[in-house]
Amino acid sequence: MTVHAVILREQARQDVDEAIAHYLGEGAEAAALGFVDALEVALMHLQRHPATGSPRYAHELQLPGLRAWSLTGYPQLVFYMVGAGHIDVWRVLHGARDIPAWMRAPEDLA
Repeated sequence: MTVHAVILREQARQDVDEAIAHYLGEGAEAAALGFVDALEVALMHLQRHPATGSPRYAHELQLPGLRAWSLTGYPQLVFYMVGAGHIDVWRVLHGARDIPAWMRAPEDLA
C-alpha cells in the first residue's frame, strides 16, 4: 500500500487555526483537541486511501480531481487533490459555509 505525503496549503493551515481558535473562543478546549484529533485521523486515512473522498465539488466547481472528506464528529470538510505521491490539501472548511464561494477565492486557484 502506498502512503502519500500530506501537504497543507497556507489557506488550509489558516482554516485549521481559525477552527481551533473558534472552539477555544467558545471555551471548548476538549472540542478543539477533538477537532485536531479528528483532522489527524482524516489525514491518515487519506494518506492510505486518497481516492475515497467525494468528487461532488469537483463537478460543481469544475475543478477535476478535487475531493472532499468529512471529519468524524465535526462539521468540517477537508478539500484536497491527489498529486504524484502526495495529498494537496487546499482547504478545511465548515460544511455549512457556501463552499463554492469559498473555494473560488483567487488565492486558492493559483
